[in-house]
Amino acid sequence: MTGDRDPAALTEAEARDELARLAAEIAAANQAYHMLDAPEISDADYDALKRRNAEIEARFPHLKRADSPSDQVGAPVSDGFGQIRHEVRMLSLANAFDDAEVADFDGRVRSFLGTEARIAYVAEPKIDGLSLSLRYEGGVLVQAATRGDGEVGENVTENALTIADIPRRVAGAPAVMEVRGEVYMSHADFAALNARQAASGGKVFANPRNAAAGSLRQLDAGITATRPLRFFAYAWGALSEPLAGSQFAAIARLKALGFQVNPLTVLCAGPEEMLAQYRRIEAMRASLGYDIDGVVYKVDDLSLQARLGFRSTTPRWAIAHKFPAELAWTRLEAIDIQVGRTGALSPVARLAPVTVGGVVVSNATLHNEDYIAGRDSRGEVIRGGKDIRVGDWVQVYRAGDVIPKVADVDMSRRPEGAVPYVFPHLCPECGSAAVREEGDSVRRCTGGLICPAQAVERLVHFVSRSAFDIEGLGRKQVEMFFADDILPVREPADIFTLEARDAANPLQKLKNRDGFGEKSVTNLWAAIRERRRIGLARVIFALGMRHVGEVAAQDLARHYLTWDALVAAVDLARPAALAHRAADEAELEERAAAVAEGRRARVKEARDRAVASLAVPEEAAAAWRELITGDGIGPVLALSLSDTLANPEERASIARLVAHLDIQPPEARATESPVAGLTVVFTGTLEKMTRAEAKARAEALGAKVAGSVSAKTDLLVAGPGAGSKAKEAERLGVKMIDEDGWLALIGDA
Repeated sequence: MTGDRDPAALTEAEARDELARLAAEIAAANQAYHMLDAPEISDADYDALKRRNAEIEARFPHLKRADSPSDQVGAPVSDGFGQIRHEVRMLSLANAFDDAEVADFDGRVRSFLGTEARIAYVAEPKIDGLSLSLRYEGGVLVQAATRGDGEVGENVTENALTIADIPRRVAGAPAVMEVRGEVYMSHADFAALNARQAASGGKVFANPRNAAAGSLRQLDAGITATRPLRFFAYAWGALSEPLAGSQFAAIARLKALGFQVNPLTVLCAGPEEMLAQYRRIEAMRASLGYDIDGVVYKVDDLSLQARLGFRSTTPRWAIAHKFPAELAWTRLEAIDIQVGRTGALSPVARLAPVTVGGVVVSNATLHNEDYIAGRDSRGEVIRGGKDIRVGDWVQVYRAGDVIPKVADVDMSRRPEGAVPYVFPHLCPECGSAAVREEGDSVRRCTGGLICPAQAVERLVHFVSRSAFDIEGLGRKQVEMFFADDILPVREPADIFTLEARDAANPLQKLKNRDGFGEKSVTNLWAAIRERRRIGLARVIFALGMRHVGEVAAQDLARHYLTWDALVAAVDLARPAALAHRAADEAELEERAAAVAEGRRARVKEARDRAVASLAVPEEAAAAWRELITGDGIGPVLALSLSDTLANPEERASIARLVAHLDIQPPEARATESPVAGLTVVFTGTLEKMTRAEAKARAEALGAKVAGSVSAKTDLLVAGPGAGSKAKEAERLGVKMIDEDGWLALIGDA
C-alpha cells in the first residue's frame, strides 16, 4: 500500500491517489472533531496525515487538489446554528514537533524580516478546547462565534453569555473589540459532569475537550448554563484601535479588562528561552487541572507580526510546538491491588488525572510485581533498574490507543522518604495466601470461591455479552445481588433461582426495591428464562476458566458437541494431565539443578522419569492427546480445564448450574461458503450490523473469528476507526476489506 511509503518513492499516479485518500480522511476527521465533537483519531494521527499530505504536495505541486487539506481550517458550520462571518479570519497554526523545528521557525522569521537580530516571542500553553470569538461594541458583548471553517462560524452568543469567565460588559475597551480564546473544562469539573451524566442516564463524554465543545454547541442555552465551562483569552480579531504595541502587553491589557488569561504566558528572548518554557510547561502538564497539547510561540512585536503576515491558512509569526504523541507525565498517588476472576493480583496505578491521546487517564496498569521493581519476567533490568514508588512522577502512555501503562520514572522528582513498594503476599480481599507459581509472572489468590473479588468477577464475566448475555443483569446488578441478604447471588446457579426465591419471599419483592420496578423485574425474569436454553460454547466460555477464551470454547464445543461428552473426556484424561504437570515440574527442577551444578540439563530423562512414575493408562493418554490436538487447544489450556473439573467445589457449583440449563450443541459448520475455513478478524466500527452479528454470520459460514491479527489470519474486515489491527495486518500482508466488501464476499450485499 502507498500509505506507508516515502513520498519520494511514489509515482505520479500513486501520489494522485494518495492525495485523494488523505483529503477524504482529513475531511472526515475534521467533521468528527469540529462538527460532531466526537474525534475518531488521535491528534498525533491527525497531525501525521496533514504532514504527509504536505510532503506529497511539496514533491508534486501540480497535483495539489482544489479541496486540499492544506487550504482548509476547521469544518463547515452545523445547520443547527445561525452563521456569523468573521471580519478577520480565524486561522489555525502550523506545528512543530521537535526542538529543531522550533529553531527553523525562528530562522524563517528572521530570514523573512531580513535581520540577524534576536526576536522576542511570547510562549503560552496551547489549550485543548474549542476556539471562540467574542465581539464587543461599546463595551457590550453583542455576538459570539465558533471558528467554523475560519471564515464563517456558528452563532453561539446565547450560550457564551452563560459562561462565568466571559464578561458581558467591559469598561475602557476599544469601541469595537473582538476577543478570541478557548473554551475549556477543568479536569475536576469534567469528572463531576460525567458523574452527573452517568447518574441521570445521559451522555458520558470521552474527554474534557469533547465535553466543552458539546456543551458550548447546545441548541438549548439552558443546557449550556448547567455545564462548568471556562474561557482563556489569548488573541483578538477586529479592533477599532490597537490594544497595545506588543503581544505580551496586549494580553496584559485583556487581563486588565477582566478576561482570564493563562498565567503561564511569558516573554522569551529567543529559541533557548522558548524551549526552556516548553520544558517547564510540559513538566507541569499533569498538575495544571486542564488539558493542553503543546506550547504556542508568537512574535511579540505586533509591527513585525504585520510585516510577516499570513500564508493561506496559518500566520507566519506563530507556531504550535506539540507535545510528544500519547505520552504524559503525572504523579503516582497510590498503588492499588485488584483481584480478577482467576485470582490474579493486578497492581493498578492511581494517577493525578492527565490527558493522554485525547482521553483523561487517572488509572494505569503496572503489570505485576516484577515490573514495579524494575525487572522483566526473566529477571532482567528494565527502565535502567528504576523501581516505581508512590509519589513518583511517572510517564504514561496508551498501549494500542487503549490501555494506559506506566513507561518511565523521573528520579529527579522522587520525593524524600519514598519507600520501595512491597507487593502483598496475602489477598487484599479475602486474606488467603497469594502465591506465585514457578514460571508465572503473576501472583494469585488461593482463596478460589471463598474470595469475594473472584466470585464477583466470575459472575460479571458469566453474564457478559459473549457469555450468557442476560439483558438487565450487568456489573452493577451483579454487585448488588452478591452483597444482598434477601436475594443473594453468590454463584451462577443462583441466577436461575432468583425468580422462584423472589416469589417465595412474602416480605419484600424485588419490584418494590430501589432501582427496580415491576416492568424491569418482569423483563429480567424473562431474560433469565430465555438463557436457560443456550449453546455449549457459551457455557464453556461463561465458566471463566483460566486460559479458556471465546475461541477455545467454540473449538471445544465443536469437537465434543455435548457437555457430558466434554466432561467425560476431561475426566478420562486426568491422569495424563497430572503426568504432564509432573513432567513440567521435573523439567524446571532439572534445569535449576543443572545451572547450579554447572552442567548440561538432561530434561528429556527427567520428564520421562516423571511420567513413568505415574503409570498413565493408555486410554487416559489417548484422551489427553485428543484434547490437546484440537484446533487451538494446547497443554496449558487443557490443564486449566482439567484442574477446574477436578476441584470438588468448582465441580459441584458447575453441576448446580448445568441442572438449570438446556445446553445446545453447536451448529454444523458450513463447508462450501467462500469463507469456510478462513480465519477472520473484525476491527473498527461496523455500520450495517453489530460486531456480534458479523461474528455469528461468519461462524455460520464456516469461518473462524479471531480477536487479534496474526500470521494465521486470512482476512481483516476493517470499518471506520480501524487502528492497530489494521496496521498489523498491513505489516503481515493480511488481506483487508471493508464492510461492504465483506457483505459482497458472503453474498449479503
